[in-house]
Amino acid sequence: MKKPILFVFTALMLVTLLAGFAIQKKQPRKESPNLLIILADDLGYSDLGCYGGEIETPNLDKLAANGLRFRNAYNSARCCPTRASLLTGQYQHRVGLIRNGRSMTRDGVTIAEVLGQNGYQTGMVGKWHLSEAVPLPDKQKHLAWLNHQHDPGIHFAEVSTYPVNRGFEKFYGIIWGVVSYFDPFSLVEGDQPVKTVGKDYYITDDFSEKARGYIQDFSKKDDPFLLYLAYTAPHWPIHAPKDDIEKYLPVYKDGWNVLQKSRREKQIELGLLTAAENPLSPIPGRQWDELSAKEKEFNIRKMATHAAMVARMDRGIGQVLKTLEETGELENTLIVFMSDNGASPEIMQVSGYDRPSETRDGQKLLYANAIPTAMIGSELSYTGIGPEWANAINSPYRLWKAESVGGGVRTPLIVSWPGLKTRPGGFSDELTHAMDILPTALDLPGAPYPKEYAGHAINDMDGRSLLPVFLKKKRQSYAQLFFEHEGGKALIEGDWKLVYPKRKTWELYNLKTDRTESTNLMDKYPDKAREMQQKYDVWSRRMGIPAE
Repeated sequence: MKKPILFVFTALMLVTLLAGFAIQKKQPRKESPNLLIILADDLGYSDLGCYGGEIETPNLDKLAANGLRFRNAYNSARCCPTRASLLTGQYQHRVGLIRNGRSMTRDGVTIAEVLGQNGYQTGMVGKWHLSEAVPLPDKQKHLAWLNHQHDPGIHFAEVSTYPVNRGFEKFYGIIWGVVSYFDPFSLVEGDQPVKTVGKDYYITDDFSEKARGYIQDFSKKDDPFLLYLAYTAPHWPIHAPKDDIEKYLPVYKDGWNVLQKSRREKQIELGLLTAAENPLSPIPGRQWDELSAKEKEFNIRKMATHAAMVARMDRGIGQVLKTLEETGELENTLIVFMSDNGASPEIMQVSGYDRPSETRDGQKLLYANAIPTAMIGSELSYTGIGPEWANAINSPYRLWKAESVGGGVRTPLIVSWPGLKTRPGGFSDELTHAMDILPTALDLPGAPYPKEYAGHAINDMDGRSLLPVFLKKKRQSYAQLFFEHEGGKALIEGDWKLVYPKRKTWELYNLKTDRTESTNLMDKYPDKAREMQQKYDVWSRRMGIPAE
């Protein structure tokens, strides 16, 4: 009788154990949190609902409502420089990005390289743009590469500079910076080209789905992971599915002047800013009422396309967050969202360099005003939103991408993490920069910063950890924070900002009373301006920036 009883008891225990496995969630690893970094491309400062926008971004809004929003966060004004600073914790000039489009050098260690040394799984999905591109001399070369980019051995830059050779175990994305959303150039997996197929392909959806797959793979192991998800949205060419565009056409019928004002009003309502500190920045160029009916229709469709791109990205982020939850990883993941620069004023007039002249099957691409209104957002159109919309959606700041004034270097920054000690939905005015991400990433698991990596001496970090801010502790802030990109330059010191918009001259502002840099105080405080300019010049020489 003992054997049957023992058999029944064992069977019952096995059933109970299996049932427990079926409902048990993965326990979070307390000692080493996962890190998900999400980077948007050319996002307007006020595009997200939680930063004052009317675009539907419920998933990022939810992160903000449960997390922390920064009101004093900065990037490096343009795609490549910000990416270099984010990944290395240094001013971009120190790691090869004195000018846009260069390869990142080896005197900086990437987040992936250093976390990989400390037990992390590492993956990247999206736009790399840190390998020096080989210019395309003619359309034939571009079409040849596009049609054969699935062939083994095709490389779009020096392969040693690809993400898989800079610490990322997994990579799926584009090497270059500007691509079609319907048939992207320079798409690779690992270091091998990928050929896109299918009429329903859209790069934002592709990146979101690949990121979900990486999380599912990572969750099968006990090691924590780093995932860097760098969307191309909403960088030009403005491309989006037709239904998504048409949904937003009625939203922008009143134009950029009204939009800028309504966004600023919502920002005040949200507590992002006060009216006294942030007068509206004037929109350069033509005012909306000066446009003809045809011109208005043309520009409405542009902004509707931009909005559709942002909404589609948010939808994908929602799927990524759902996958984190389904795999049991959400409760042990620090999520960071920001943009590489402000909205872009760029409207390319012709093909060349990284801009193709034809599609894969030989259809001519249309640029600028040659595009019929109904075709804006389609695969055959190659354009951007222009300076008026860009200034408006960077509300309340002025100007745009590539400038060192607010519209170029201010970024929304959202942090979500169960370990936050700050009030859910709260704000921080801590002065922070994209180069703070790496020291923060190392601070979380207590990983050391190397002085040498793979035989290369590594520069000291310029960035500073944000972990004390997350834990409501005192953080050693920046005495000075510097900016420079292709002639635009700036220095922030305390409440003061000295800024040199490109092709203009030095200007001085007090950010405590004038966040939008509206009242130039150069004539009132010449000694302060001179003192700050001398500090900027010392820093500039240390960075190796060529004198003008």
